[in-house]
Amino acid sequence: MEPIYLDNIAGTKPDKRVVDEVIPYLTEKYGNPAAHFYPLGRQSYNAISNARKQVADLICAKNPENIIFTSNGTESNNIAVKGVMALSSKKHIIISEIEHYSIQNPVLKMLNDGYTFTKLKVDKNGRISPESVASAIKEDTALVAIAHANPEIGVIQDIESIGKICKDKGVHFHVDAVASCGYIDIDVERFNVSTLSIAAQNFYGIRGAAALYIAPNVKLKPLFDGGFQELGIRSGSENVPAIIGLGKACEIAKNEMGQYVPEMKRLRDKLIKGLTDQYDFLHITGDIENRLPYHVSFWVEYIEGESLLMWYAQKNVYCASGSACSSNILAEDEEDLQASHVLTAVGVPTDICAGSITMSLSKYNTEEDIDYVLKVSPEIIDKLCAMSPAFDPSKIKK
Repeated sequence: MEPIYLDNIAGTKPDKRVVDEVIPYLTEKYGNPAAHFYPLGRQSYNAISNARKQVADLICAKNPENIIFTSNGTESNNIAVKGVMALSSKKHIIISEIEHYSIQNPVLKMLNDGYTFTKLKVDKNGRISPESVASAIKEDTALVAIAHANPEIGVIQDIESIGKICKDKGVHFHVDAVASCGYIDIDVERFNVSTLSIAAQNFYGIRGAAALYIAPNVKLKPLFDGGFQELGIRSGSENVPAIIGLGKACEIAKNEMGQYVPEMKRLRDKLIKGLTDQYDFLHITGDIENRLPYHVSFWVEYIEGESLLMWYAQKNVYCASGSACSSNILAEDEEDLQASHVLTAVGVPTDICAGSITMSLSKYNTEEDIDYVLKVSPEIIDKLCAMSPAFDPSKIKK
């Protein structure tokens, strides 16, 4: 049988229309966009300009010139956070405790340079209170960085309310929208964001292209020095084919999100209900209502996420594990194993949880896919429960 791919939070299958749009820029349309004084270069330059407009249209940015292209979400996040702080006289940053590592790690490294930060708590559903953001802002606060949606537990934050607070208090607001773009309406004007990151691979584009929206009043210091490309903030020859693919993916999402998202949400809800109906000791992580329309995450008492992952793979179901013990490949002993900061933040008990599973759907998944997952899940879970010495066999079936 064909594999059932449910790891779309990590990367989606490119839309065929995106691939068709990209191929000519890998073959006959190979001109350098910097050389727009002759037709071949001008062709690439105009195509990138069109892609910039397509990105702006998707996120409701008034001016396409406020979009710069990068290689991935991590780079966009780093440019935004480091770029804002490098030009600010203020030294305080606010993030949440469930931010992606591309936000957390740059902020942590800034501590060596005299910066301070506040890490906001989330509730048991993974939600951040806008009031807690307001309370944390102080005179020395330069930046608030909150992801629109968390990739591990799928929770959507109240970005609009947080953005209004930041605007009223004169604080820069960065939003990591990598997990949400292409599935939830984004309006950078209404959200009052200073900077916002998206990545092509998460909504049927080509890997190697991402974008960063920079509001007109925001100045960023480049991470490295070079030429004039991307407003001088992200110098270097552009990855023209991937950028063209990102633009096309944005155009498709803008036109078709209203068609494919409701079906994804229906299949998501069917998967959640089917899993929770089968077991009392299978727990959904994250807010059920305020979650990505394609996202299911859960943990099973006394079963390791990696074990579930491997057994699902044997059944041709490809998903991801947000492990409670995320192992470092260089770790030499158990002390080098660290709990998932996201699971810990939402209060998942580490004594009975050894990892979670994330199943993220795409617009290509079908009803038959979900039926198959619900069919094989009891086989896998029952087997692993029976192998766990800590598990109570009487709990196996409802």
